[in-house]
Amino acid sequence: MATEVRALGVVELTAISLGGMIGGGIFSILGLAAQEAGNAAPVGIAIGAVLAFFAAYPYVQLARCFQEEGATYSFFKRAFPTARRLAAAIGWLVVFGYICTLALYAYTFASYAASILPWAQGAAGHLGLACVIVASLTALNLISVRWTGKLEDLFVYAKLVALVMVGAVLLLQGEPARAWPLDRSTTWLDLVDVAALTFVAFEGFQLAIHAFEEADDPVRNVPRAIYLSVAIAGSIYVLIAVGAIMTAPLDVIVRDKEFALAAAASATLGSGGHALVLVGALLATGSAITGTLFGASRLMAVIADDGYLPSLLRRRIHGHTPSAALVVMAVAALAIVATGGLELIVEFGSLTFILVSLVIAVANLKVCGEARSSRALSLTCVLALSAAAVMLLRFQATHDPTRLITTSVAMVTLLGLALAFASWRARADA
Repeated sequence: MATEVRALGVVELTAISLGGMIGGGIFSILGLAAQEAGNAAPVGIAIGAVLAFFAAYPYVQLARCFQEEGATYSFFKRAFPTARRLAAAIGWLVVFGYICTLALYAYTFASYAASILPWAQGAAGHLGLACVIVASLTALNLISVRWTGKLEDLFVYAKLVALVMVGAVLLLQGEPARAWPLDRSTTWLDLVDVAALTFVAFEGFQLAIHAFEEADDPVRNVPRAIYLSVAIAGSIYVLIAVGAIMTAPLDVIVRDKEFALAAAASATLGSGGHALVLVGALLATGSAITGTLFGASRLMAVIADDGYLPSLLRRRIHGHTPSAALVVMAVAALAIVATGGLELIVEFGSLTFILVSLVIAVANLKVCGEARSSRALSLTCVLALSAAAVMLLRFQATHDPTRLITTSVAMVTLLGLALAFASWRARADA
């Protein structure tokens, strides 16, 4: 039992965060970014990385201050102790956001794997591949924290090597004239739209906080892991985006946006380029699934401990591993995979985590004295995330009002269910 506790150092913690970040991210957002900003898409993604640092700062400060593994939910509860039901509702929303991103990673894994498996081209084969990878990595999470961390190290750092290789090859083989000069029709508004739209690709840095109880020297290593993961992910995203735009015509990247990176590599490098991207995609999505399952299931267990999720989700094995929460997350994500909808999943995920990050930024501003946070920087974080939320809502309203309605209804429904469940538990416990 003791070997499972405090088993994660900064390397493993960074791997867990990167595992959640570099997954479906660059493989799903590249085409959408190019669609909105043309060859200036890498600039929009770089702005998104800056936005991610503004989101990370409040998490780091509150993690040092409160030293709890619940992250968003626990931090809000500590900063606003009289708003426990609202904290529960926010926790539900975060969990659903993680489930959506888990579905995105599984969907992306299946899409790339199916490209070399003719029998898996149909919907049933696609769902089957998603089931295999999610079930396998859920089982690993159930078996051992230590082995999960070690496999995550292997997944993450192997995929980083693969993705850097992909970016380098694309840059060397590409045509600089495609990337520069930037398209004059692209506006700053387009770039900010890309930053907000692709924010889901940076979601995951907070997963290291969910491993606080299992981390070695967490007050020091968790913040280091968060900042490292944002910096590494942002650098790789920009490298890959520039390389892809230099390599393939924009219309190809936009047309094949569900597998834009493979399309870019295949356009110039042929089957060898496709194979290199395929390896990177499978490693990236595999590690993202592992990291998201690891961190988000622990958040579900923390909320269940407080009575705001069904008590079944409190069950743990090996001391800390939330077995029921892992299984529920996996099943829910696969249900979303079965329904499809790449753009809606990306937009919903980005909006969810922008709003959640905004809530945490407000919490950090409220307790900036206790958390030893810079008031000026804390206020800047609040303003930046508020602007991003407004921009994304404007984007949905102007591009497809139906998706805005769907997103709004889903969020209101989730919040309503969470508040209703919290009220029911409060009455039952009275």
